[in-house]
Amino acid sequence: MAVDKPAGVILAGGRSRRMGVERKALQTLGGRSLLAHVCDRIQTQVNPLLLSCDAVTDDFDEFDLELVPDLLPGFRGPLTGLYSALQYLADIRQDNGLLLCPCDAPFIPEALAQTLCDANQDEVKPVVVVSWQGVLQPTFSLWQNHHLPAVKAAMVNKGIGGLKRVLLTLPHEVVEWPVSDPSPFFNVNTPAELEKAASWLDRMNA
Repeated sequence: MAVDKPAGVILAGGRSRRMGVERKALQTLGGRSLLAHVCDRIQTQVNPLLLSCDAVTDDFDEFDLELVPDLLPGFRGPLTGLYSALQYLADIRQDNGLLLCPCDAPFIPEALAQTLCDANQDEVKPVVVVSWQGVLQPTFSLWQNHHLPAVKAAMVNKGIGGLKRVLLTLPHEVVEWPVSDPSPFFNVNTPAELEKAASWLDRMNA
């Protein structure tokens, strides 16, 4: 079933401690930044495409994305990015859903948004989340504006920063993604994983 495109937000506000750099999103893979790879795969699936970051910065100006700084300070986790993006959409009165994805997943499926939207036809519109080999992947998920109060309460009242803890308190639909190699949900968190991603990319482009 055809639906209006959801908005999308790329999470780029983490500390990147395991990578040992300030902006993991700008690490180079195959001659281009991780963020550029993610943008290539997600840009046509959503409208608009937002970039979640911890604070206002010019580090990402070259990507010409709408920057959504965290509404709460202190690197509280990916839930802060979701909360800030949902609030942004509520403020501009856009309510077609919000596709969440991280800045360090260069192999994101090009059918991710449509697949999650197709699984979200219930009148209540629950959260839709990817599962990969039986493991939930909450940073690859589709949320709605009506989830904003629950997300805000978790952040502001309970101090929760993890997506999964909030996800499991809400009605949600799980989409088990077909197995493929490399994993389309592979996250690059360390220099070793960046090398692994580069090897996969070389093989895919061979």
